[in-house]
Amino acid sequence: MRVDCKHYESRTYASGETMRMCRLDLAPDAPWRCPENCPAYERRIGDAGFTAGSLADKPVPDEPESLEGVGELLDDAEDIVNAVGPGVLADVERQREHEQEAGAPTFWRRLFRRR
Repeated sequence: MRVDCKHYESRTYASGETMRMCRLDLAPDAPWRCPENCPAYERRIGDAGFTAGSLADKPVPDEPESLEGVGELLDDAEDIVNAVGPGVLADVERQREHEQEAGAPTFWRRLFRRR
């Protein structure tokens, strides 16, 4: 991937696994490569306020022999996550309504629940 593009993003998790992606979701072959002549490519001008750590330079894993079907698989996974979203939001909204009916401010209930 073009690490000098302003839309490139990487994160390293506590497990040591590193995620590399295009924030605009325009790199179907991520984390191995961006599309040739990507219309959204913009050279990163500066990283003011950000610190690049040594973990950010981990080597990219070897590219699989074939990426055939990967895009469809990721689209299917995204569809599953998007299908669950409204239910999760409805659950959160019901919980908020229940907390408001209970009378005490949410902050105080959470504070005392942790102890």
